[in-house]
Amino acid sequence: MNDARQRFLWDKKGLIFVPDGRYEWMQRYAQNPSVLILGDRLRIYFTCRPNRDSTGNFASLTTFVDVDKRNPSDILRVHDRPVIPLGGLGAFDQFGVMPGSVLRVADEVWLYYVGWSRCLGVPYNHAIGLAISRDGGTVFQRLGEGPIIGQSLKEPFIQNSPFVTRYEDTYHMWYSTGTRWIENDGRKESIYVIVHATSADGIEWRREATPCIPFRVADECQTNPSVIECEGRYHMWFCYRWGVDFRNAERGYRIGYAWSSDLQTWHRDDEIGALDPSGEGWDSQMVCYPRVVHTDGTTYMFYSGNYFGRDGFGYAELKLRSL
Repeated sequence: MNDARQRFLWDKKGLIFVPDGRYEWMQRYAQNPSVLILGDRLRIYFTCRPNRDSTGNFASLTTFVDVDKRNPSDILRVHDRPVIPLGGLGAFDQFGVMPGSVLRVADEVWLYYVGWSRCLGVPYNHAIGLAISRDGGTVFQRLGEGPIIGQSLKEPFIQNSPFVTRYEDTYHMWYSTGTRWIENDGRKESIYVIVHATSADGIEWRREATPCIPFRVADECQTNPSVIECEGRYHMWFCYRWGVDFRNAERGYRIGYAWSSDLQTWHRDDEIGALDPSGEGWDSQMVCYPRVVHTDGTTYMFYSGNYFGRDGFGYAELKLRSL
């Protein structure tokens, strides 16, 4: 890609998966698709939920579907169990394990994930954990009982939605960090932005705690960054929403776009790179949690739809046109 601006045209291909009730622990939602490229297929990890319990609470679990690499609408396998159990009593991931990013490291597969716990003053807390698979991405074991990125002096609230990749000898992570909690109409809502961290080993991180992406809407919340490189330029897709009253179609998640030449300074340009909701159907009210992957000459965006993925996830294929 040269220095001239390009318009990223996404050809929507449709819904891939929504839970059908086949397993008690996978009754609802298909959120946060994260993709591992295998030989003839793509393994898409995602978050699902059982029905609410007797107290009205729910848990989040991670599993996967395998799809045909050339036609991701073709589901080859639905995994029959979570890839990681929930954490133990008092752990940061006691009530939720949500995939963020999968990365091959030597002969292992590393899964950076979000763990969540319930709180009293605010509804929840998030932190980022790491689990490792030595069987090609089916079963994962936690690196440890605690998170690799959690609350800190400069990042005192939630941390979630990690995207991890490696350029040369450096690991890069973009993730969301909370800047504050606010109360609106009786609800406590978290405000969060995308920040950057680097690491020599993918475990110990140097955190910058500085927002990467300019804001567009009031009290903007940004999450789920996904970065690819093309001919010396880096491209990020992410989702964003208004900070309050975002559970309706007009103010819910949208997918935005930014680019960088140095992985540090990001130029937001939603007009040429965003993915908009459809006129009707599973992604007509909300588009969220993008994951962009390039394989065998084709670039796909996998993303969740209405009401934070309640109606499942699907995909689009990238087309380019010069402006």
